[in-house]
Amino acid sequence: ADDRVLAGEVDCARAPGFDLGNSPEETLSPRGTELVLATTNGAPAIVASAEACEEVLVASLLNLDAVAARITAGDVLLVCAGTDGGVSIEDVYLAGRLSAALEGPRSDAAQVAEAVAAAYPTPLAALEASAGAVGLRREGLEGDIAFCAQESIVDTVPRVAEVVDFHSVPSTVTRGCTHSRGSSTDLTPSTSRRLFVPPPPP
Repeated sequence: ADDRVLAGEVDCARAPGFDLGNSPEETLSPRGTELVLATTNGAPAIVASAEACEEVLVASLLNLDAVAARITAGDVLLVCAGTDGGVSIEDVYLAGRLSAALEGPRSDAAQVAEAVAAAYPTPLAALEASAGAVGLRREGLEGDIAFCAQESIVDTVPRVAEVVDFHSVPSTVTRGCTHSRGSSTDLTPSTSRRLFVPPPPP
C-alpha cells in the first residue's frame, strides 16, 4: 500500500531502506494508515508465540494495566523476546510486573521474574540497567529509555489476528472490549497460572 510505513531496527539502529527505526517517539505522529514493524527479537517471538498459542497479546510497561485487565482466565504463558537469544533485564522486569498483577499460582520461573522486578525501585531503574540501554545510548536514542519506562499510559492491547507467511498481523483491543479466550493451551501445566519463559537459544 502507498501509505504503508516500514519501521524496524538492527542492533538498535534503523534498518537500511526503512522509513522509521524502532524508536516509539518516531511513531507518535502517524505517517500512514498501516505500520509494518520488523525487529531483531520482538517480531520473531510474536510469530513463534502465534504458532503455539490460541491468543497472543503484546505487553509493555506502557500498557501494563490494560494487559493485566485483559487476562481474565486460563493458563498464561509469558514469553520474553530477549536479545539475540539471551535474557534481557527489561523483558524479565516486565514479565515479573505482569505476573505479580495476576491472580493464581505461579511457576518457579514466574516467581524468579517477580523477584527481579521487585529488586528495582522504579521501571526506569530496571531499563537503565539493561544491555539494551547501552545500545540505545550508542545510537543517540537515550530518550527511548525514559519513554518506554512510562507505566500504563495507554489502554490499547495489541493482539495477533493472524500470521501470514510467517509475519504476524495484529489487531488492537482496548480495555473494556471482550473477546472469547477459548480453552487454555498445553504449553503450561493446568496448575500453573503463569510462566516466564526465556527466549530459545539461537
